[in-house]
Amino acid sequence: MTIRNLPVAPEAKSRPGVSCDLSPRALERWNPSIHAAAAEDQATISVFDQIGYDPWTGDGVSAKLVAGILRSLDGQDVTVNVNSPGGDMFEGLAIYNLLREYKGAVTVKVVGLAASAASIIAMAGDELQVARAGFLMIHNAWVVAAGNQNELRDIADTLAPFDAAMADIYAARTGSSPKAMQALMDAETWIGGGAAVEQGFADSLLPADEVKESGGARAQAQNAARQVELVMARQGIPRSERRKIIQEIKSGTPSAAGHGTRDAADVAFTADTTAEFIRALARFESAAN
Repeated sequence: MTIRNLPVAPEAKSRPGVSCDLSPRALERWNPSIHAAAAEDQATISVFDQIGYDPWTGDGVSAKLVAGILRSLDGQDVTVNVNSPGGDMFEGLAIYNLLREYKGAVTVKVVGLAASAASIIAMAGDELQVARAGFLMIHNAWVVAAGNQNELRDIADTLAPFDAAMADIYAARTGSSPKAMQALMDAETWIGGGAAVEQGFADSLLPADEVKESGGARAQAQNAARQVELVMARQGIPRSERRKIIQEIKSGTPSAAGHGTRDAADVAFTADTTAEFIRALARFESAAN
């Protein structure tokens, strides 16, 4: 399949009171230490983080970053390695458009997880390969919103055409119908590597030796940070607040732990969740040190 036959994704800007966020289930199943075994070269883009720039940490994969890399490649064939729990839907759609319109051949390799916005990015490949133990996850746009009943209805109406556009992209890739894809999105569907090939989401499986899990202190710190964020995500704390708290912990701010358990997004932790947070925080601090 050529990506130029796929639908163009609609573009939009985020609006006040609404932010795209990660599904806690995607964050829970994401292993950030999974990456491509082959050494990266100048014609490789790594999508190994959440989608969208994070102002608190400087992390995240943004459309601006991808656009700059593609300009530097100047039409050279490119490989996009993906292991991401998703993130900002609008950034994901923008990255999809950039890859779809790129004049060189695009090969996407899902080496771990391509969830939510990352699954849309994965669709933008002339060839899409997925690890046998890898997963795609597709669902409707997942946001955190604030407002009165009229504003929330308007937000839901605003999201509907973007969900429809994503269903069209999956349908064009698989040869299925948008209605069938919308049903999968409504149910938040997890698709393993073999099933992704069988259902037409991917073209082939990746050889096992093209994927590896990194070890060492950095990988431990990544996994520990993910556990801390996961506890907060389950409590409904917005991503921006979660990342702020983690950044405070990294920088040694004395109030970080208290900020996270006391007033982050005005969410009260239960006794069990507080204990889980403290254990995850201890693992994070141990790994960081």
